[in-house]
Amino acid sequence: MRASIAFAAQRAGRFLPGPLRRWAGRLIRPGGDETVELPDWSTPLLGGGPLTWPARSAARRTEARPVSEPTGVRCLLVTESLDAGGMDEFVAFLSRGLRDRGIQVAVLLVPVGVERGIGPIGHELLAEGIEVVDGPSVDVERWIASWSPAIISVHGNARSPIEVGHRLGVPVVLVLHGMHDLFGMIDAELLERYELLTGTVCVSELVRQQYLARSSLIDPSRVLTIPNGIDAQRTVGVARAEARAALGLHDELVFLSLSRHSIQKNTYGLVSAFDEIARTHPSAHLVICGRVDDAGYARQVLALRDRSAFADRIHLRDSTRRPDVLLAAADGFVLDSFFEGWALASMEALLAGVPVIASDVGGAREQLEGAPVRGILVANPLGDPLVVDWESMARARFAPQANRAELIAAMDAFARGDAGLASAAEISADARARFDADRCLDLHAQAIRAVAAGAPLPQPSPSA
Repeated sequence: MRASIAFAAQRAGRFLPGPLRRWAGRLIRPGGDETVELPDWSTPLLGGGPLTWPARSAARRTEARPVSEPTGVRCLLVTESLDAGGMDEFVAFLSRGLRDRGIQVAVLLVPVGVERGIGPIGHELLAEGIEVVDGPSVDVERWIASWSPAIISVHGNARSPIEVGHRLGVPVVLVLHGMHDLFGMIDAELLERYELLTGTVCVSELVRQQYLARSSLIDPSRVLTIPNGIDAQRTVGVARAEARAALGLHDELVFLSLSRHSIQKNTYGLVSAFDEIARTHPSAHLVICGRVDDAGYARQVLALRDRSAFADRIHLRDSTRRPDVLLAAADGFVLDSFFEGWALASMEALLAGVPVIASDVGGAREQLEGAPVRGILVANPLGDPLVVDWESMARARFAPQANRAELIAAMDAFARGDAGLASAAEISADARARFDADRCLDLHAQAIRAVAAGAPLPQPSPSA
């Protein structure tokens, strides 16, 4: 009963004045543990277990690969975790790609908040011969000084590596994966960090424009956009029939969302909208797969699922290292986020030939607009992506959202088969051409070499 009252109070909190809502939020907590454990992938989505993952016909390379053009440039990549999620995957992708281009790399984990240790992605990199160091277990400044990088590339919201780089005289580039790291940051602090940086790399042009809009003192020549690329190996090697059989699927229509369970990903809004689809499409199922980042929010999503008349068709699962199987089995991919920098999960879906429904966030327009028709872009859950911050998301997270009707209509079009989508082969070929991994990695390597040599960030040519 106490938990039910607390859940209801959280959902009703959007009607309270801001100061009272923040005060109440500190007092109202559902009973039980502070963590939420979602079902893992030991069992299929439907039917009995255990689940046996199909073998990859083209496995990810795990051996140490020879580098080309040894340069002596040492680049330290700093990130919060190598556990799960798009930024974690991108740092691993960048680590491998830079090493292939002759840049010596190591990865230092400097968590902001929850300490997750090396994590499964980190262990994959270690197995491939890439050094990964868990920051909380070492003296970070002493370790950085001993490793002696020519450049530090910071991914995420850790401030200390920026300050350490400045004290050691090592140039630091911030790779901005989204404006969420700057939500609530006062201008003075933002500019203080900016002055310690040699440059900033943004993963989409929308993020670059949002960053520049924060202050006229930010020099546009020190802010570069490099759109994310994609590791094609993550989506190869599994046949659709084999993937669906492993997951216990037959004729079901599967909407997939590879999303961490957090307010950013807006899984509450997605589950709420899917309830309408389940009502009119009896074969429709929704699968949300990802790590729990916010236990309180995840409980609300679970409670919403449990209240649904179609709870048996809403599958909330923990993260997996086999997204290739889920993508091979899916009929559509849905990402209803409040914000992104440039979502890797939706890009992976397109590479696998799976059409995408995405809210208007960083990178979504580049991924979906134009021909061939590879999905549907819907409005941001708040209507305007430029007004998104923690406060606006908190008000909207359990309320009817501005894009609800559009989101339901898009999923309905997918389910009816009248969205005018290109074939899976066309979607995949287009994604491979537009999200070329080599181009992304070459641009990052070029920027790293330039900064390490004391030059400014290279600006794109007019034809780029």
